[in-house]
Amino acid sequence: MTDKPTTADWKALADKEVKGRDLTWNTPEGIDVKPLYTADDVATDPGLPGFAPFTRGVKASMYAGRPWTIRQYAGFSTAEESNAFYRRNLA
Repeated sequence: MTDKPTTADWKALADKEVKGRDLTWNTPEGIDVKPLYTADDVATDPGLPGFAPFTRGVKASMYAGRPWTIRQYAGFSTAEESNAFYRRNLA
């Protein structure tokens, strides 16, 4: 082993600890989640927050002022139809 452990060193140690069991797991949506991600897994630079392609968010502040936003879509094909529906049902 070198002074600084490598990914191969990590894999050997992890395999020993879990006795060879696969550490990759799947989300309910069927997405494989690897046990370790490194810079090598990123094909391109994700960019800076607030700039295209907005991989890291549309705000340069990274939502520091409002870390969670929860939204629910409520409506129909047009604003007019949605307005009419809610006015009818709230009357």
